[in-house]
Amino acid sequence: MKRALLATALVLTAAVGTVGASPWTSSAARPTPTPTAGANPVGPGCAPIKKSLSGISDKGLGTALAQIPELSMLSQAVKTADWQTKFNQAAHLTLFAPDNHAFQAIPVKTRDKIMANKQELTKILGYHAVQGRLTPAELKNATLATLQGGDLTVKGSGKHTTVNQAKLVCGDIQARNATIYIIDKVLMPH
Repeated sequence: MKRALLATALVLTAAVGTVGASPWTSSAARPTPTPTAGANPVGPGCAPIKKSLSGISDKGLGTALAQIPELSMLSQAVKTADWQTKFNQAAHLTLFAPDNHAFQAIPVKTRDKIMANKQELTKILGYHAVQGRLTPAELKNATLATLQGGDLTVKGSGKHTTVNQAKLVCGDIQARNATIYIIDKVLMPH
C-alpha cells in the first residue's frame, strides 16, 4: 500500500512539474516526442523548398532555421537577437517563420531600424513563437498565446491557413524541438 502511494505521488509530482514549464527549459531535460506528423509538410509553397527541409528533423530550431535558405533573413534576426541558442535548447515550440519575401516587403529603413534594436527584435521574435508543438489540426481556427504575451489568430486549415493576416507558405515542418510554419508576412505585436 505504501509503495503504491509513493509511486502515485512520484507520478503526480512528475506530471505537475511539466505543466506550465518554461519553453526555454532545455529540451535535453525533458524527452522530445518523436515527430510523427510533418513528414509531408502542407502548404502551397512546399514543393520548391522541400529539398532544403531534409535533414532538419534532428536539429534544434535555431540550427534548423539556418539550414533553410528561404528563412535566411529570419535566421539572421534570430542570431542578432541572441536567440539561436535559446531556440536550440527550447522545449516544444511552434514557430510561425516569416520567409525572406516577408522581410523584403518591409521598407529597408524600417527593417534596418528593427534589426539594430535588439529589444524590439526580441519582442517581434517572441510574437512569432508559441509554446507546444502544434499540429495543423490544432491550429484550425485557434487563438494562440505567444511567448511575447500577445495573441495570434489562426483561421482556416491546410493550404488555406492564415495567421493574423499572413498566409501559410509551408507548414508542419519538424525540427528536433519545434514545429515550423513558414508564413508570408512578418507579424508585428500590438
